[in-house]
Amino acid sequence: MANWFGRSRTITHFLKTKIISSSEMFFLLPNHRNHPLFYGGGNSSYRSLAGYGSGKTSGIFRQKSAVIPAFRRSESARAGELVEAVTYSDDDDDENQGLEFPGGRVTFTPQMKFIAESTDNRVPCYRVLDNNGCPIPGSTFDQVDKETAVKMYRKMVTLQIMDTIFYEAQRQGRLSFYLTSTGEEAINIATAAALTPDDILFTQYREPGILLWRGFTLEEFANQCFGTKDGHGKGRQMPIHYGSKEHNFFTVSSPIATQLPQAAGAAYSLKMDNKEACVVAFTGDGGTSEGDFHAGLNFAAVMEAPVMFICRNNGWAISTPISDQFRSDGVVVKGQAYGIRSIRVDGNDTLAVYSAVRAAREMVITEQKPMLVEFLTYRVGHHSTSDDSTKYRSSNEIEQWKTGRSPIFRFRKWVERNGWWSDEEETELRRDARKQVLNAIQVADKTEKPSLEDLFTDVYDSPPSNLVEQEKSLRETIKRHHQDFPSDVPI
Repeated sequence: MANWFGRSRTITHFLKTKIISSSEMFFLLPNHRNHPLFYGGGNSSYRSLAGYGSGKTSGIFRQKSAVIPAFRRSESARAGELVEAVTYSDDDDDENQGLEFPGGRVTFTPQMKFIAESTDNRVPCYRVLDNNGCPIPGSTFDQVDKETAVKMYRKMVTLQIMDTIFYEAQRQGRLSFYLTSTGEEAINIATAAALTPDDILFTQYREPGILLWRGFTLEEFANQCFGTKDGHGKGRQMPIHYGSKEHNFFTVSSPIATQLPQAAGAAYSLKMDNKEACVVAFTGDGGTSEGDFHAGLNFAAVMEAPVMFICRNNGWAISTPISDQFRSDGVVVKGQAYGIRSIRVDGNDTLAVYSAVRAAREMVITEQKPMLVEFLTYRVGHHSTSDDSTKYRSSNEIEQWKTGRSPIFRFRKWVERNGWWSDEEETELRRDARKQVLNAIQVADKTEKPSLEDLFTDVYDSPPSNLVEQEKSLRETIKRHHQDFPSDVPI
Protein backbone atom coordinates (compact mmCIF):
# COMPACT_ATOMS: atom_id res chain seq x y z
CA MET A 1 0.00 0.00 0.00
CA ALA A 2 2.98 2.32 0.53
CA ASN A 3 3.82 1.94 -3.14
CA TRP A 4 0.17 2.38 -4.04
CA PHE A 5 -0.39 5.58 -2.11
CA GLY A 6 3.12 6.81 -2.71
CA ARG A 7 2.27 6.91 -6.39
CA SER A 8 -1.00 8.68 -5.80
CA ARG A 9 -1.84 10.17 -2.42
CA THR A 10 -2.09 9.27 1.23
CA ILE A 11 -4.59 6.65 2.29
CA THR A 12 -6.55 9.16 4.35
CA HIS A 13 -6.96 11.49 1.40
CA PHE A 14 -7.77 8.53 -0.82
CA LEU A 15 -10.63 7.38 1.37
CA LYS A 16 -11.92 10.88 2.01
CA THR A 17 -11.98 12.04 -1.57
CA LYS A 18 -12.38 8.93 -3.64
CA ILE A 19 -14.85 6.76 -1.75
CA ILE A 20 -17.97 8.45 -0.46
CA SER A 21 -19.13 7.46 3.02
CA SER A 22 -22.82 6.73 2.96
CA SER A 23 -25.12 6.25 5.93
CA GLU A 24 -27.56 4.50 3.63
CA MET A 25 -27.09 0.89 2.65
CA PHE A 26 -26.51 0.69 -1.10
CA PHE A 27 -26.51 -2.64 -2.90
CA LEU A 28 -24.94 -2.76 -6.34
CA LEU A 29 -27.37 -4.56 -8.62
CA PRO A 30 -26.47 -7.19 -11.19
CA ASN A 31 -29.00 -5.55 -13.53
CA HIS A 32 -27.17 -3.21 -15.94
CA ARG A 33 -30.13 -1.23 -17.23
CA ASN A 34 -29.36 2.50 -17.28
CA HIS A 35 -25.84 1.69 -16.14
CA PRO A 36 -23.29 4.46 -16.79
CA LEU A 37 -20.66 1.92 -17.76
CA PHE A 38 -22.41 1.48 -21.08
CA TYR A 39 -21.80 4.98 -22.29
CA GLY A 40 -19.09 6.37 -20.08
CA GLY A 41 -21.20 8.44 -17.69
CA GLY A 42 -24.70 9.21 -16.59
CA ASN A 43 -26.57 7.96 -13.58
CA SER A 44 -25.00 5.89 -10.85
CA SER A 45 -25.32 2.11 -10.96
CA TYR A 46 -26.23 1.80 -7.31
CA ARG A 47 -29.72 2.54 -6.10
CA SER A 48 -31.67 3.44 -3.00
CA LEU A 49 -35.14 1.98 -2.87
CA ALA A 50 -37.85 2.66 -0.33
CA GLY A 51 -38.50 -0.67 1.34
CA TYR A 52 -37.94 -4.21 0.23
CA GLY A 53 -40.34 -6.86 -1.01
CA SER A 54 -43.80 -6.71 0.50
CA GLY A 55 -42.72 -4.70 3.53
CA LYS A 56 -43.20 -7.70 5.82
CA THR A 57 -39.53 -8.31 6.37
CA SER A 58 -37.88 -7.73 9.70
CA GLY A 59 -34.78 -6.03 11.09
CA ILE A 60 -33.13 -3.50 8.86
CA PHE A 61 -35.83 -3.86 6.22
CA ARG A 62 -38.17 -1.96 8.54
CA GLN A 63 -35.86 1.02 8.62
CA LYS A 64 -37.32 4.05 6.94
CA SER A 65 -34.74 4.33 4.19
CA ALA A 66 -33.20 0.88 4.00
CA VAL A 67 -31.87 0.11 0.57
CA ILE A 68 -32.78 -3.42 -0.45
CA PRO A 69 -33.78 -3.79 -4.10
CA ALA A 70 -35.30 -7.00 -5.41
CA PHE A 71 -32.90 -9.47 -6.98
CA ARG A 72 -33.63 -10.54 -10.51
CA ARG A 73 -31.86 -11.87 -13.56
CA SER A 74 -30.30 -9.37 -15.92
CA GLU A 75 -32.91 -7.82 -18.15
CA SER A 76 -32.21 -6.19 -21.46
CA ALA A 77 -33.34 -2.61 -21.83
CA ARG A 78 -36.35 -1.52 -23.78
CA ALA A 79 -35.49 0.14 -27.07
CA GLY A 80 -34.62 3.77 -26.56
CA GLU A 81 -33.62 3.54 -22.87
CA LEU A 82 -29.93 2.88 -23.41
CA VAL A 83 -29.50 3.86 -27.01
CA GLU A 84 -30.38 6.78 -29.18
CA ALA A 85 -33.71 6.34 -30.94
CA VAL A 86 -33.38 4.56 -34.25
CA THR A 87 -36.12 4.94 -36.86
CA TYR A 88 -37.15 1.91 -38.86
CA SER A 89 -39.76 1.64 -41.60
CA ASP A 90 -43.08 0.01 -40.92
CA ASP A 91 -41.91 -2.99 -42.90
CA ASP A 92 -39.05 -3.74 -40.55
CA ASP A 93 -39.78 -6.72 -38.37
CA ASP A 94 -38.99 -7.13 -34.73
CA GLU A 95 -35.59 -8.66 -35.47
CA ASN A 96 -34.34 -5.22 -36.51
CA GLN A 97 -35.11 -3.91 -33.02
CA GLY A 98 -33.30 -6.53 -31.01
CA LEU A 99 -32.33 -10.13 -30.50
CA GLU A 100 -33.72 -12.74 -28.15
CA PHE A 101 -30.59 -14.15 -26.57
CA PRO A 102 -29.98 -16.38 -23.52
CA GLY A 103 -30.41 -14.16 -20.47
CA GLY A 104 -32.90 -11.75 -22.05
CA ARG A 105 -33.58 -9.54 -25.01
CA VAL A 106 -30.66 -7.48 -26.39
CA THR A 107 -31.49 -4.31 -28.31
CA PHE A 108 -29.57 -3.20 -31.37
CA THR A 109 -27.96 0.19 -31.94
CA PRO A 110 -26.38 1.58 -35.10
CA GLN A 111 -23.96 3.59 -32.94
CA MET A 112 -20.57 2.17 -31.99
CA LYS A 113 -20.31 2.60 -28.23
CA PHE A 114 -17.73 1.07 -25.93
CA ILE A 115 -18.38 0.27 -22.29
CA ALA A 116 -16.34 2.63 -20.13
CA GLU A 117 -13.69 1.10 -17.92
CA SER A 118 -15.04 2.90 -14.87
CA THR A 119 -17.74 5.26 -13.68
CA ASP A 120 -17.19 8.90 -12.78
CA ASN A 121 -17.92 8.23 -9.10
CA ARG A 122 -16.77 5.34 -6.96
CA VAL A 123 -19.29 3.06 -5.27
CA PRO A 124 -20.22 4.56 -1.87
CA CYS A 125 -19.11 2.89 1.34
CA TYR A 126 -21.88 2.13 3.85
CA ARG A 127 -21.10 3.58 7.26
CA VAL A 128 -23.00 4.13 10.53
CA LEU A 129 -20.46 5.43 13.07
CA ASP A 130 -17.91 8.18 12.51
CA ASN A 131 -14.34 7.85 13.76
CA ASN A 132 -15.40 9.01 17.23
CA GLY A 133 -18.15 6.43 17.55
CA CYS A 134 -21.00 8.88 16.96
CA PRO A 135 -23.90 7.71 14.76
CA ILE A 136 -24.05 9.58 11.46
CA PRO A 137 -27.33 11.54 11.22
CA GLY A 138 -29.87 9.73 9.07
CA SER A 139 -27.98 6.43 9.12
CA THR A 140 -29.96 3.21 8.78
CA PHE A 141 -28.85 0.20 10.78
CA ASP A 142 -30.09 -2.72 12.86
CA GLN A 143 -30.54 -1.79 16.48
CA VAL A 144 -28.28 -3.74 18.84
CA ASP A 145 -29.40 -4.41 22.42
CA LYS A 146 -27.13 -3.99 25.43
CA GLU A 147 -26.39 -7.69 25.90
CA THR A 148 -25.34 -8.20 22.30
CA ALA A 149 -23.35 -4.96 22.11
CA VAL A 150 -21.39 -5.68 25.29
CA LYS A 151 -20.68 -9.25 24.19
CA MET A 152 -19.45 -7.99 20.84
CA TYR A 153 -17.14 -5.48 22.49
CA ARG A 154 -15.79 -8.01 24.98
CA LYS A 155 -15.01 -10.49 22.20
CA MET A 156 -13.26 -7.80 20.13
CA VAL A 157 -11.00 -6.93 23.05
CA THR A 158 -10.35 -10.59 23.85
CA LEU A 159 -9.39 -11.24 20.22
CA GLN A 160 -7.00 -8.30 20.28
CA ILE A 161 -5.34 -9.52 23.49
CA MET A 162 -5.13 -13.11 22.25
CA ASP A 163 -3.45 -11.93 19.05
CA THR A 164 -0.95 -9.79 20.95
CA ILE A 165 0.11 -12.53 23.37
CA PHE A 166 0.22 -15.32 20.78
CA TYR A 167 2.32 -13.10 18.53
CA GLU A 168 4.74 -12.48 21.41
CA ALA A 169 4.86 -16.22 22.12
CA GLN A 170 5.99 -16.82 18.54
CA ARG A 171 8.69 -14.19 18.90
CA GLN A 172 9.88 -16.06 22.01
CA GLY A 173 10.27 -19.22 19.95
CA ARG A 174 7.34 -21.04 21.55
CA LEU A 175 5.29 -21.06 18.33
CA SER A 176 6.48 -21.70 14.80
CA PHE A 177 4.13 -19.23 13.12
CA TYR A 178 1.32 -16.77 13.82
CA LEU A 179 -0.64 -13.94 12.21
CA THR A 180 -3.02 -11.46 13.76
CA SER A 181 -6.37 -9.84 12.98
CA THR A 182 -5.30 -6.48 14.39
CA GLY A 183 -7.39 -3.70 12.89
CA GLU A 184 -9.98 -6.16 11.54
CA GLU A 185 -11.69 -7.13 14.80
CA ALA A 186 -15.01 -5.61 13.75
CA ILE A 187 -15.21 -7.78 10.64
CA ASN A 188 -14.57 -10.88 12.75
CA ILE A 189 -16.97 -10.29 15.60
CA ALA A 190 -19.77 -8.29 13.98
CA THR A 191 -20.02 -10.79 11.13
CA ALA A 192 -20.21 -13.68 13.59
CA ALA A 193 -22.89 -11.88 15.62
CA ALA A 194 -25.01 -11.31 12.51
CA LEU A 195 -24.99 -14.99 11.52
CA THR A 196 -26.64 -18.05 13.08
CA PRO A 197 -24.85 -21.16 14.38
CA ASP A 198 -26.27 -23.14 11.45
CA ASP A 199 -24.49 -20.97 8.88
CA ILE A 200 -21.38 -22.66 7.50
CA LEU A 201 -18.03 -20.86 7.44
CA PHE A 202 -15.25 -21.18 4.86
CA THR A 203 -12.68 -18.67 6.08
CA GLN A 204 -9.22 -17.63 5.01
CA TYR A 205 -6.89 -17.24 8.00
CA ARG A 206 -7.70 -13.87 9.55
CA GLU A 207 -11.11 -14.73 11.00
CA PRO A 208 -10.48 -16.50 14.34
CA GLY A 209 -12.90 -14.08 16.00
CA ILE A 210 -15.81 -15.94 14.39
CA LEU A 211 -14.76 -19.10 16.21
CA LEU A 212 -14.27 -17.11 19.41
CA TRP A 213 -17.84 -15.81 19.12
CA ARG A 214 -19.21 -19.30 18.51
CA GLY A 215 -17.64 -20.74 21.65
CA PHE A 216 -14.20 -21.96 20.61
CA THR A 217 -12.19 -21.64 23.82
CA LEU A 218 -8.84 -19.98 24.38
CA GLU A 219 -7.52 -23.42 25.33
CA GLU A 220 -8.62 -24.79 21.94
CA PHE A 221 -6.86 -21.93 20.14
CA ALA A 222 -3.69 -22.60 22.14
CA ASN A 223 -3.80 -26.37 21.58
CA GLN A 224 -4.08 -25.88 17.83
CA CYS A 225 -1.24 -23.35 17.64
CA PHE A 226 1.04 -25.45 19.87
CA GLY A 227 0.16 -28.66 18.04
CA THR A 228 -0.79 -30.66 21.13
CA LYS A 229 -2.58 -34.01 21.34
CA ASP A 230 -5.71 -32.13 22.42
CA GLY A 231 -5.74 -29.90 19.34
CA HIS A 232 -8.40 -30.57 16.71
CA GLY A 233 -5.75 -31.02 14.02
CA LYS A 234 -3.51 -33.27 16.15
CA GLY A 235 -0.50 -31.24 15.10
CA ARG A 236 -0.99 -31.88 11.40
CA GLN A 237 -1.71 -28.27 10.46
CA MET A 238 0.20 -25.02 10.70
CA PRO A 239 -0.69 -22.73 13.61
CA ILE A 240 -3.83 -20.59 13.09
CA HIS A 241 -5.29 -23.16 10.67
CA TYR A 242 -8.31 -23.72 12.89
CA GLY A 243 -11.30 -25.92 12.21
CA SER A 244 -14.33 -27.07 14.16
CA LYS A 245 -17.08 -29.42 13.03
CA GLU A 246 -19.04 -28.48 16.14
CA HIS A 247 -19.09 -24.82 15.10
CA ASN A 248 -19.65 -25.37 11.34
CA PHE A 249 -16.21 -23.93 10.67
CA PHE A 250 -14.30 -25.68 7.88
CA THR A 251 -10.59 -26.04 8.56
CA VAL A 252 -8.47 -23.21 7.21
CA SER A 253 -6.16 -24.18 4.35
CA SER A 254 -3.09 -22.28 3.20
CA PRO A 255 -3.69 -22.13 -0.59
CA ILE A 256 -5.35 -18.82 -1.42
CA ALA A 257 -9.02 -18.74 -2.48
CA THR A 258 -9.48 -22.52 -2.78
CA GLN A 259 -12.31 -22.22 -0.26
CA LEU A 260 -14.48 -20.10 -2.59
CA PRO A 261 -15.61 -22.78 -5.09
CA GLN A 262 -15.88 -25.20 -2.16
CA ALA A 263 -18.22 -22.75 -0.44
CA ALA A 264 -20.35 -22.43 -3.57
CA GLY A 265 -20.72 -26.20 -3.72
CA ALA A 266 -21.57 -26.46 -0.03
CA ALA A 267 -24.17 -23.73 -0.44
CA TYR A 268 -25.76 -25.55 -3.35
CA SER A 269 -26.06 -28.64 -1.15
CA LEU A 270 -27.90 -26.55 1.45
CA LYS A 271 -30.26 -25.42 -1.27
CA MET A 272 -30.91 -28.99 -2.41
CA ASP A 273 -31.67 -30.00 1.18
CA ASN A 274 -33.97 -26.98 1.72
CA LYS A 275 -31.95 -25.85 4.73
CA GLU A 276 -32.66 -22.40 6.16
CA ALA A 277 -29.00 -21.53 6.38
CA CYS A 278 -26.29 -20.10 4.18
CA VAL A 279 -22.57 -20.45 3.58
CA VAL A 280 -20.22 -17.55 4.26
CA ALA A 281 -16.84 -17.54 2.53
CA PHE A 282 -13.98 -15.12 3.25
CA THR A 283 -11.06 -14.02 1.14
CA GLY A 284 -8.66 -11.10 1.04
CA ASP A 285 -8.19 -8.62 -1.79
CA GLY A 286 -5.28 -10.70 -3.08
CA GLY A 287 -7.56 -13.72 -3.33
CA THR A 288 -9.60 -11.98 -6.03
CA SER A 289 -6.64 -12.41 -8.38
CA GLU A 290 -6.94 -16.18 -8.14
CA GLY A 291 -8.86 -18.23 -10.66
CA ASP A 292 -10.85 -19.79 -7.82
CA PHE A 293 -12.44 -16.41 -7.17
CA HIS A 294 -13.90 -16.46 -10.67
CA ALA A 295 -14.90 -20.10 -10.42
CA GLY A 296 -16.56 -19.68 -7.03
CA LEU A 297 -18.58 -16.58 -7.88
CA ASN A 298 -19.57 -17.73 -11.33
CA PHE A 299 -20.69 -21.14 -10.10
CA ALA A 300 -22.68 -19.60 -7.26
CA ALA A 301 -24.38 -17.11 -9.58
CA VAL A 302 -25.31 -19.66 -12.24
CA MET A 303 -26.52 -22.25 -9.73
CA GLU A 304 -28.13 -19.57 -7.52
CA ALA A 305 -26.41 -20.94 -4.44
CA PRO A 306 -27.12 -19.33 -1.03
CA VAL A 307 -23.60 -18.15 -0.29
CA MET A 308 -22.25 -14.82 0.93
CA PHE A 309 -18.77 -14.00 -0.34
CA ILE A 310 -16.93 -11.58 1.92
CA CYS A 311 -13.76 -9.82 0.82
CA ARG A 312 -11.60 -8.16 3.45
CA ASN A 313 -10.04 -5.47 1.30
CA ASN A 314 -7.26 -4.32 3.62
CA GLY A 315 -5.14 -2.90 0.83
CA TRP A 316 -2.44 -5.55 0.88
CA ALA A 317 -1.79 -9.07 -0.37
CA ILE A 318 1.25 -9.54 1.87
CA SER A 319 3.48 -6.84 0.30
CA THR A 320 1.51 -6.41 -2.93
CA PRO A 321 -0.72 -3.29 -2.95
CA ILE A 322 -4.17 -3.44 -4.48
CA SER A 323 -3.00 -1.14 -7.27
CA ASP A 324 -1.06 -4.17 -8.51
CA GLN A 325 -4.05 -6.47 -8.04
CA PHE A 326 -6.73 -4.78 -10.17
CA ARG A 327 -7.73 -1.56 -11.90
CA SER A 328 -11.42 -1.82 -11.07
CA ASP A 329 -13.17 0.15 -8.33
CA GLY A 330 -12.13 -2.31 -5.68
CA VAL A 331 -13.92 -5.64 -5.37
CA VAL A 332 -17.56 -4.59 -5.02
CA VAL A 333 -18.02 -3.91 -8.74
CA LYS A 334 -16.92 -7.42 -9.65
CA GLY A 335 -20.25 -8.74 -8.42
CA GLN A 336 -22.14 -7.19 -11.31
CA ALA A 337 -20.00 -8.99 -13.86
CA TYR A 338 -21.13 -12.29 -12.40
CA GLY A 339 -24.75 -11.24 -11.85
CA ILE A 340 -24.33 -11.03 -8.07
CA ARG A 341 -25.70 -8.26 -5.87
CA SER A 342 -22.97 -6.56 -3.88
CA ILE A 343 -22.28 -3.89 -1.27
CA ARG A 344 -19.27 -1.94 0.02
CA VAL A 345 -19.02 -1.47 3.79
CA ASP A 346 -16.70 0.30 6.21
CA GLY A 347 -15.02 -2.74 7.76
CA ASN A 348 -13.90 -0.77 10.81
CA ASP A 349 -17.47 0.21 11.70
CA THR A 350 -18.92 -2.54 13.90
CA LEU A 351 -22.55 -1.44 13.47
CA ALA A 352 -22.22 -1.13 9.70
CA VAL A 353 -20.66 -4.60 9.42
CA TYR A 354 -23.34 -6.12 11.65
CA SER A 355 -26.22 -4.46 9.79
CA ALA A 356 -24.89 -5.20 6.31
CA VAL A 357 -24.21 -8.87 7.03
CA ARG A 358 -27.65 -9.33 8.59
CA ALA A 359 -29.31 -7.72 5.59
CA ALA A 360 -27.21 -9.72 3.14
CA ARG A 361 -27.91 -12.96 4.98
CA GLU A 362 -31.66 -12.35 4.92
CA MET A 363 -31.55 -11.82 1.17
CA VAL A 364 -29.37 -14.88 0.62
CA ILE A 365 -31.72 -17.06 2.66
CA THR A 366 -34.97 -15.60 1.35
CA GLU A 367 -34.06 -15.41 -2.31
CA GLN A 368 -31.59 -18.32 -2.43
CA LYS A 369 -29.08 -16.21 -4.35
CA PRO A 370 -25.43 -15.29 -3.70
CA MET A 371 -24.15 -11.96 -2.38
CA LEU A 372 -20.77 -10.21 -2.43
CA VAL A 373 -19.72 -7.96 0.46
CA GLU A 374 -16.56 -5.86 0.31
CA PHE A 375 -15.23 -4.60 3.63
CA LEU A 376 -12.80 -1.69 3.40
CA THR A 377 -10.34 -2.03 6.27
CA TYR A 378 -6.63 -1.98 7.02
CA ARG A 379 -4.20 -4.64 8.17
CA VAL A 380 -2.54 -2.88 11.09
CA GLY A 381 -0.20 -5.77 11.89
CA HIS A 382 2.40 -7.41 9.71
CA HIS A 383 1.06 -10.02 7.31
CA SER A 384 2.44 -12.70 9.63
CA THR A 385 5.41 -13.40 11.86
CA SER A 386 7.36 -14.04 8.64
CA ASP A 387 6.81 -10.48 7.42
CA ASP A 388 8.12 -6.99 8.19
CA SER A 389 5.58 -4.62 6.67
CA THR A 390 7.68 -1.53 7.41
CA LYS A 391 9.77 -2.54 4.40
CA TYR A 392 6.94 -1.62 2.03
CA ARG A 393 4.74 0.85 3.94
CA SER A 394 5.42 3.72 6.30
CA SER A 395 5.18 3.51 10.07
CA ASN A 396 3.15 6.74 10.06
CA GLU A 397 0.51 5.17 7.85
CA ILE A 398 0.25 2.15 10.16
CA GLU A 399 0.02 4.33 13.25
CA GLN A 400 -2.67 6.49 11.70
CA TRP A 401 -4.92 3.50 11.18
CA LYS A 402 -4.01 1.95 14.51
CA THR A 403 -4.95 5.01 16.55
CA GLY A 404 -7.26 7.10 14.37
CA ARG A 405 -9.41 4.39 12.77
CA SER A 406 -9.41 1.62 15.37
CA PRO A 407 -12.64 -0.39 15.21
CA ILE A 408 -12.36 -1.23 18.92
CA PHE A 409 -11.98 2.39 19.97
CA ARG A 410 -14.86 3.48 17.76
CA PHE A 411 -17.26 0.80 19.01
CA ARG A 412 -16.27 1.36 22.65
CA LYS A 413 -17.21 5.03 22.35
CA TRP A 414 -20.64 4.07 21.03
CA VAL A 415 -21.19 1.51 23.79
CA GLU A 416 -20.08 4.02 26.44
CA ARG A 417 -22.45 6.69 25.11
CA ASN A 418 -25.28 4.25 25.64
CA GLY A 419 -24.24 3.88 29.28
CA TRP A 420 -23.36 0.21 28.84
CA TRP A 421 -19.63 0.34 29.63
CA SER A 422 -17.27 1.95 32.12
CA ASP A 423 -13.54 2.40 32.71
CA GLU A 424 -13.71 -0.06 35.61
CA GLU A 425 -15.21 -2.74 33.36
CA GLU A 426 -12.56 -2.03 30.74
CA THR A 427 -9.74 -2.54 33.23
CA GLU A 428 -11.28 -5.73 34.56
CA LEU A 429 -11.88 -7.15 31.07
CA ARG A 430 -8.34 -6.57 29.88
CA ARG A 431 -6.83 -7.95 33.08
CA ASP A 432 -8.96 -11.11 33.03
CA ALA A 433 -8.56 -11.73 29.30
CA ARG A 434 -4.79 -11.44 29.53
CA LYS A 435 -4.72 -13.83 32.48
CA GLN A 436 -6.88 -16.39 30.65
CA VAL A 437 -4.80 -16.26 27.46
CA LEU A 438 -1.52 -16.64 29.36
CA ASN A 439 -2.92 -19.58 31.29
CA ALA A 440 -4.09 -21.27 28.08
CA ILE A 441 -0.62 -20.87 26.57
CA GLN A 442 1.12 -22.22 29.66
CA VAL A 443 -1.08 -25.31 29.73
CA ALA A 444 -0.71 -25.96 25.99
CA ASP A 445 3.05 -25.51 26.19
CA LYS A 446 3.24 -28.37 28.70
CA THR A 447 0.70 -30.66 27.03
CA GLU A 448 1.94 -33.80 25.32
CA LYS A 449 2.36 -33.78 21.57
CA PRO A 450 0.35 -36.10 19.30
CA SER A 451 1.78 -39.58 18.84
CA LEU A 452 3.62 -40.68 15.72
CA GLU A 453 0.65 -42.86 14.85
CA ASP A 454 -1.50 -39.77 14.30
CA LEU A 455 0.49 -38.97 11.17
CA PHE A 456 -1.22 -41.87 9.45
CA THR A 457 -4.77 -41.80 10.83
CA ASP A 458 -8.06 -40.00 10.12
CA VAL A 459 -7.82 -40.26 6.32
CA TYR A 460 -8.67 -43.88 5.57
CA ASP A 461 -10.92 -46.23 7.50
CA SER A 462 -8.32 -48.94 7.02
CA PRO A 463 -4.81 -47.69 6.14
CA PRO A 464 -3.69 -48.86 2.68
CA SER A 465 -0.53 -50.91 2.31
CA ASN A 466 1.62 -47.96 1.20
CA LEU A 467 0.85 -46.04 4.41
CA VAL A 468 1.55 -49.10 6.52
CA GLU A 469 4.94 -49.42 4.81
CA GLN A 470 5.69 -45.72 5.30
CA GLU A 471 4.92 -45.89 9.02
CA LYS A 472 7.12 -48.96 9.43
CA SER A 473 9.96 -47.28 7.53
CA LEU A 474 9.65 -44.09 9.60
CA ARG A 475 9.79 -45.98 12.89
CA GLU A 476 12.91 -47.84 11.75
CA THR A 477 14.55 -44.57 10.72
CA ILE A 478 13.77 -42.96 14.08
CA LYS A 479 15.20 -45.97 15.88
CA ARG A 480 18.48 -45.67 13.95
CA HIS A 481 18.72 -41.86 14.17
CA HIS A 482 16.77 -41.01 17.32
CA GLN A 483 19.02 -38.03 18.05
CA ASP A 484 17.69 -36.26 14.95
CA PHE A 485 14.02 -36.43 15.96
CA PRO A 486 12.08 -34.47 18.63
CA SER A 487 12.08 -36.25 21.95
CA ASP A 488 8.67 -34.97 23.03
CA VAL A 489 6.73 -36.87 20.35
CA PRO A 490 5.44 -40.22 21.62
CA ILE A 491 6.60 -43.07 19.42
